Amino acid sequence: MTANPSHKGVEYWTKRISEQEMPALCSTVRDLEKLAKDDVSSLSLLGRSVMHDNALTSRILRVANSATYNKGINQVSTVSRAAVVLGFDTIRNICLTARLLSSLLENHNLSDNVFLRLLKLMGQSFHAAMIARMMLNERDESLREEVFIATLLYRIGESAFWSMGGDLADALDAKLLNTENSVDQLNLIRSELGTSFNQLTQGIARSWGLGDTLLKALNNPDERMPEIRCIFLADKLAESIAQPHLDPQGFQKRLQQAADMLDIKVEEFNQRLIRCNQVTHKLAIDYGAKALVDYIPNTEKVFEKLDAPQPEAMLREANLTVQLNKLRELTGFAINKTDFNQVMQTALEGVFSGVGVDRCGVLLLTPNRKMLQPRVVMGDDAETMKTTFVIELTDHQSIFAQCIEQKKPQWVHQTPTSESSKLTASNAVEHLSREGFLIAPLMVNTKVLGVFYADRHASFRKFEQADFDAFTHFSQLANVCFSVSMT
Repeated sequence: MTANPSHKGVEYWTKRISEQEMPALCSTVRDLEKLAKDDVSSLSLLGRSVMHDNALTSRILRVANSATYNKGINQVSTVSRAAVVLGFDTIRNICLTARLLSSLLENHNLSDNVFLRLLKLMGQSFHAAMIARMMLNERDESLREEVFIATLLYRIGESAFWSMGGDLADALDAKLLNTENSVDQLNLIRSELGTSFNQLTQGIARSWGLGDTLLKALNNPDERMPEIRCIFLADKLAESIAQPHLDPQGFQKRLQQAADMLDIKVEEFNQRLIRCNQVTHKLAIDYGAKALVDYIPNTEKVFEKLDAPQPEAMLREANLTVQLNKLRELTGFAINKTDFNQVMQTALEGVFSGVGVDRCGVLLLTPNRKMLQPRVVMGDDAETMKTTFVIELTDHQSIFAQCIEQKKPQWVHQTPTSESSKLTASNAVEHLSREGFLIAPLMVNTKVLGVFYADRHASFRKFEQADFDAFTHFSQLANVCFSVSMT
């Protein structure tokens, strides 16, 4: 079953979730967000919003008395007393979290598969929120709580959709289970709903008044502000930990980024992450969300997998003999019409082994020309690159958009520092090599179909002029072959 075409789009889904599927949660969230920090009536209003819900009041008090929030003071027995002791903002956020978890988890009309998907997603979001809170341990409590809530709600659009259940959710779940590539999954979601889960989260955030921090994190994930950076990294770390098959290189990269941000050694951050994981399990139980614990993996065991011997990345130096052989093959293809895929494969082999890169690939434009998606990838971390390396072309000033528009090869010397602002408006900067990369247009006659990409991501080596010249030679000769094959 597919969505009615007239019902597709972020506005439709935001309105449906807010007014039909989750009106009570929407109303509670709006009321809590409206309460002014300095308004003396806030406490009574807060009390009134939970007083008739004994289960919710009980959860709030359990959390308020937990080791995470109650630092050795006397136990509190009322919500108003908890607000006095811990601060109104803290209790408001505990109330919001408790209401959110109960609303999403207590929908009994979900199929087993959709409920399982929801549990995994909520476990990941709750874990991410605790990681973000931990990363701001040295900051004031109000900021930590603000970041906790923003991280918890970072995927609220997706959680809210699955919590609705129904035929459409079941059908989409089945299709996603049969689609392994994450790029194809994103396209499938957009096709079925007329929007992405990220855009739906933004719609809900605006409609429910969820605050600027969440909207900034969604719109500018590469923002260098500590709180926004924390939200992004915590979400990525929780996502890595939750994967059934750990990506060691990607996980190590996130760990190092988080440690660098906190200005501590990565070993120290790893220990903090393990302790945070233990606290997360306990707090989920206090929130009455014991079902989530099974879907928040034991981080200590994840590190044990990480410490297992990993195959070393092979250092590939430039090889002029390979370059010459592959250029001869391409020249032959230009004389005798050759299949598009064969030309692409040979050109990439020349770049990979001849220029001596860690990974390279061809990214093709989507039909609407708004994204670049991996078509063929070679080298270290190739499988991850195939599923995550998507370049959005929303910013016409980005280096990828310029490469396509100007139809010229580009050599980016370093990321994500001096040139990061003009790379791309999407998350792609997180996947790019810090030591720079090479791109060149893939063309048939004068029409650009995509780009060639190469970097030395794993070995942290820089490119030289000779490398860029050879890469350019391969891309240009391949383009001649493409044009010949299409005539």
